[in-house]
Amino acid sequence: MFFILSLVPGASMGWLLILLTLFRVTSCAVNSISADQSIRDDETIVSANEMFELGFFSPRNSWDRFLGIWYKKIGSGTVVWVANRQAPIANSTGVLKLTTEGILILSNGTGPAVWSSSNSSGPPKSSPVAQLLDSGNLIVRDGSSDSPENILWQSFDHLSNTLLEGMKFGMNLQTGLNRYLSSWKSPDDPSPGTFTYKLDPSGFPQLILRNGSVVLYRSGPWNGLRFSGFPQLTPNPVYKFGFVFNQSEVYYYFELLNSSSPSRLVLNEKGIAERFAWTDQSRGWILYSSAQTDDCDTYALCGAFGTCNIANSPKCQCLKGFVPKSLNSWQVGDWSRGCFRSTELACPEGKDKFMKHSGIKLPDTRSSWFNRSISLAECKKICLKNCSCTGYATLDIRDGSGCLIWYGELIDIREFNANGQEIYVRMAASEVDDNLGNSGLRRRVEIIVGAAASILLLLGVTYVCIKRKRGENFCGYGRESPNEDLELPLFDFSTIASATNQFSIQNKLGEGGFGAVYKGILKNGQEIAVKRLSETSRQGLIEFTNEVTYIAKLQHRNLVKLLGCCIEVDEKMLVYEFLPNKSLDCFIFDQRQAVLLDWNKRFVIIHGIAIGLLYLHRDSRLRIIHRDLKAENILLDNELNPKISDFGLARTFGGNETEANTRRVMGTYGYMSPEYAIHGLYSVKSDIFSFGVLVLEIVHGRRNRGFSHPDNNLTLLGHAWTLFKKGRPIELIDESIKQTINFSEVLRSIHVALLCVQHNPRDRPDMSSVVMMLGGESSLPEPKPPGFFSDVISLEGNSSGSKHAEISANELTISFVEPR
Repeated sequence: MFFILSLVPGASMGWLLILLTLFRVTSCAVNSISADQSIRDDETIVSANEMFELGFFSPRNSWDRFLGIWYKKIGSGTVVWVANRQAPIANSTGVLKLTTEGILILSNGTGPAVWSSSNSSGPPKSSPVAQLLDSGNLIVRDGSSDSPENILWQSFDHLSNTLLEGMKFGMNLQTGLNRYLSSWKSPDDPSPGTFTYKLDPSGFPQLILRNGSVVLYRSGPWNGLRFSGFPQLTPNPVYKFGFVFNQSEVYYYFELLNSSSPSRLVLNEKGIAERFAWTDQSRGWILYSSAQTDDCDTYALCGAFGTCNIANSPKCQCLKGFVPKSLNSWQVGDWSRGCFRSTELACPEGKDKFMKHSGIKLPDTRSSWFNRSISLAECKKICLKNCSCTGYATLDIRDGSGCLIWYGELIDIREFNANGQEIYVRMAASEVDDNLGNSGLRRRVEIIVGAAASILLLLGVTYVCIKRKRGENFCGYGRESPNEDLELPLFDFSTIASATNQFSIQNKLGEGGFGAVYKGILKNGQEIAVKRLSETSRQGLIEFTNEVTYIAKLQHRNLVKLLGCCIEVDEKMLVYEFLPNKSLDCFIFDQRQAVLLDWNKRFVIIHGIAIGLLYLHRDSRLRIIHRDLKAENILLDNELNPKISDFGLARTFGGNETEANTRRVMGTYGYMSPEYAIHGLYSVKSDIFSFGVLVLEIVHGRRNRGFSHPDNNLTLLGHAWTLFKKGRPIELIDESIKQTINFSEVLRSIHVALLCVQHNPRDRPDMSSVVMMLGGESSLPEPKPPGFFSDVISLEGNSSGSKHAEISANELTISFVEPR
């Protein structure tokens, strides 16, 4: 600049102003900066075709300064990305600099950094450059090429409230990077608001819009053409779109059909996802479409097994074969409690059928299973064999391929006039049978069938009584209903004895409160695990029947599978699928084995246990409280996926029950919640306490039971809470995994665990909230002190000692007994 002035003798102030102006324009034409170069508050860089500009801006009615990217050629001032959303600069002293390590650093003048493109630095790069591309993507590359292998960082991986052409709206399944939208706090405040719109990978992926942790809207699953809940997503003159789902990535994207007619998707400050299209300078941006179109897009408006149709009055109805859970609430317009079956299913007798529903938005897929390669007919067979399967549909409507299966309640269904889908809902056969010509014929058939059923039932009861009298095998005889046959395979004692090599010590896998567990191989080559009730076991026929009754009715990928059982004379045995990696405690509490479970595997295990508990508490038809959740009862399959086992102490809740009381408190020291151990009160919050303990053990690698620390007399729970309050939770992490951790996941897991072990059960989150918190990025509440904070556990008994602890020989199970 000064060199140019020296070539103009006698340059006037006017010429100086002109040259300054030219210099300013030249600086704006630059689209990149190199290492050790910077951009100050009054400087910008512009993409090559002048579509986008990067620099500092202030929102309306604010003096705060933000570094952002906005449209320049059209819609001037429309911001699409903001760097320092959580740390605005209070004046015009901001500087953006690129370091030799290839890191963008935003600072307040000479002060500390308020934002950077990376949390860690590496060795100097050969020639790092920060460049604003014509797509609106700010990249940091090493070298002259902007090919993917040279890109060190890019703004397209860190979305604000806007989705542009070329952005990936979804997850990198290899790294865990989740690209999602978060709203501005207000039209004049780019700070992160409470609304997020992100792809949820649970079950079959779908886009979910939340306010904090509360689900407001979901797109439904991708069906090959569009998202199931977004029928208006059709071929159009503005953009084309697609969905990528493979082993590495899952994301939605769109591409413009005309670069001169931009379009953008925005999550606004009110929590509405809207698409805008550019028209011309006179009309500017126009609203092109919206994800939420009417009340029926409100998540779960009509509750479980309810369906919403905006053209109906009332808009909510129960699916055919279902009736409202609360007729009074339904009549006053509160449909949130949903519907339940008017006729119970016949499962596991295999007599259920499926009712086809057309033109709908498919239910929430977070509790679903899918397979891309099987046909719809095979899908039906798989669903019919699984009592927990409530419905199925094709995965790709273009060719009818693939299988999508739902477990538990069907939630958030709505009807469409066009571009809806088909789903097959599991029903009692009587609800689906509409093939009879007239009611008279139907009635005659009902009489015949009823008479035949009565005769068969009489014969069946007689046969069972004779078998029981003879002491022969009988498996699945429920104490709650003497005629309830769970149809589990029956194993002869001789078959199991042969499979386990006569219960040899070489086949013994371990021993618990029920008895010994043996590995066996059946004649067909199938590997099994056999739990054999020991003569000295504190658990007896009640626990045995309990396990058979509950687990036989449960089918979930995170629950162990019961294959059959045997009662012959004095023998009581349960036969399970064999899981070669045994139980979780064999890994996390063994220094040699602990290294085999890096953080990624441990987080998968934590999430899998949470999903399994959510199924037990909310999605299974029995609503089960496990009551003995611990590391020994988490089995690991070939791929180290967790499966919850041992339902001997489980209990069910029905109707509106939320808690129950027992005089016989049984569980495991170190995992039991205070209200259960001391007062005998148990609920879903008891399991959640146990889950929190388990998560802290997985993170720390040591048991809560018998935990000691040289600096205090606290339990693992008290120690974890103390470190958390001091801002030192990292010290809790197992040394064997510190090199593999994802800091944000570990810290969130510790935080969630401390919320789960709070002393008061009312303060603990439910399991659905736990699952969302583990997978989310929203702020979490501060945890209160945990139960059993110190290593001295008071039973709060009276002076006469009305309660005392009785500990079993293996120190695993304790029973608090009320004296007579």
